[in-house]
Amino acid sequence: MSQGKGILRTIADFINPYGWITKVRNKAFDSNLLESRSFGTPTICIGNISVGGTGKTPHTEYLIRLLKEKERVAVLSRGYGRKSKGYIKATADTPMPIIGDEPFQIKQKFPDITVAVCEKRVVGAESLLKEPERPTVILLDDAYQHRHIKAGLNILLVDSNRPIWNDCILPFGLMRESAGGARRADVVIITKCSKDITPAQMQECKDRLQTKEGTPVFFSTVEYGTPYPLFPDACSKEYRAGKGTDILLLTGIAKPSPLKKRIEQSGAGVTLMQYPDHHNFSSGDIENISEKFGTLPGNRLILTTEKDATRLRGIKELPQEIKSNIYVIPIEVKILNDEEKLFNQIIIDYVTENSRNS
Repeated sequence: MSQGKGILRTIADFINPYGWITKVRNKAFDSNLLESRSFGTPTICIGNISVGGTGKTPHTEYLIRLLKEKERVAVLSRGYGRKSKGYIKATADTPMPIIGDEPFQIKQKFPDITVAVCEKRVVGAESLLKEPERPTVILLDDAYQHRHIKAGLNILLVDSNRPIWNDCILPFGLMRESAGGARRADVVIITKCSKDITPAQMQECKDRLQTKEGTPVFFSTVEYGTPYPLFPDACSKEYRAGKGTDILLLTGIAKPSPLKKRIEQSGAGVTLMQYPDHHNFSSGDIENISEKFGTLPGNRLILTTEKDATRLRGIKELPQEIKSNIYVIPIEVKILNDEEKLFNQIIIDYVTENSRNS
């Protein structure tokens, strides 16, 4: 990034009224002019400074896997895009539109943990702590800017493909607040990294971050699992992709390009149908998808993400041809540089220490 672009970015942030609003708001919280509530239960925030696409859900799932065997884990989300209001604790039968696609995905994958949504995080946390099965740790999904709750541990996610030090505040860029907001982080994870990232590249990221001195910085990558049928009863064949296969990649996520690149590495041809993040598929969309799928050569299939699958599964008018050919690709995150044990220990130590104090 050239020095000239850096100067333009600084000027854009300086004249941006949204940037000043967020700066004043953060100062008000820092000086206790606005109340930030703490709760006795260990509370971990997983969030970002940029809009969408940093990997909050798979990193939240990583923490669930880490903690669920010894803790009563609860995930509290706003439930973006849901068709409901107020505090709702999900059950196994709660429809996706009532809680939103990401909380629904988490509840389906981890049925034994508590998943709740509430647009007012303080109300949501208070309600969770009144539940008969009171959680011993609360994971706040996408709550880095929701400072009315004072999390005990703030984990900031930064997309390696669009780092905050190269971006601007909305509407000139994709940042919700200035890069200086990273100083509130207790842990930073640079996400979606190449497995071949070099020590020099890692150090450059650390040098560019505006964090408190001593803040640990980790690097994670995405690992794709084996795709499985979205409708097992309608699909009898195993997923096979490679040379000679044409895949319709159907996504309603913020940044599908890494997934598209990963599939292309298998040798398959990929046609991307990209919809906005959290998109609810209409009957017209289904017609377009069917039409596009019909134009692909003989050895063809449809691939979608876990988040999109939560919305597609409930569509009654899906044609049989789609049901028998659509697969879901699961993802998990992996901490790079042989630092997974260190990261895990930071989380476990925080929960253990604060459980004793609660």
